[in-house]
Amino acid sequence: MATYDSLHRQCRTLEALFDTKLTAYARLASSISRNNDDLESGGSSERWKDLEVEVDELLEKLQEINDQLSTLSNDTENPPSQSMLRAIQRHREVYLDYARELRRTKANVKTALDQANLLSGVRNDIDAYKSSAADSLLAERGHIDSSHRMTDDMIAQAYETRAEFARQRTTISGINARMQGVLSSIPGINNLLSMIKTRRRRDALIVGCLIGLCTVLLLMYMF
Repeated sequence: MATYDSLHRQCRTLEALFDTKLTAYARLASSISRNNDDLESGGSSERWKDLEVEVDELLEKLQEINDQLSTLSNDTENPPSQSMLRAIQRHREVYLDYARELRRTKANVKTALDQANLLSGVRNDIDAYKSSAADSLLAERGHIDSSHRMTDDMIAQAYETRAEFARQRTTISGINARMQGVLSSIPGINNLLSMIKTRRRRDALIVGCLIGLCTVLLLMYMF
């Protein structure tokens, strides 16, 4: 049976190739879990997708070959021998084992990828938090330094104001002292000033009386 021999060889070739790809696929899941790879930077995401597509395609081809062998085993006109039937049954069992193993490996890969993505997200969140905290601390330190500078400026202005008051007090004290000296150096100046004030009051009183008298005379003349 040339058809059986061809299908048998194709099935064995596909089984060997599928086993190799499935092993690489499972090894990728183990590597991701062990190393906690960053999927984007490490390229694990692309390798996982490529390997998954390859093993899916190989399993579909293996299923097609097994379906053809099953059809061949049911041929009543040219029934296969017992050894052929056992080989066909063995291929079917291997296919089913591979299908179960692929489902299990896919679940493992998905779990590993989810864990790696979660850990990567947590690391990114931690890095972002550290960066934000550092920025906040730097900003707070800048505010504190600015407050210190403002406080130093206010203290300096207060010292300068106090020094200016002290200089003005010294100047006023000097003026008072000079005035006291001038007054004490001119004898009788206080009496002179008093006499001037008295004469001014007397002159003002005389002028007031004259104005009043003139006003009375003017009124008497008019009426």
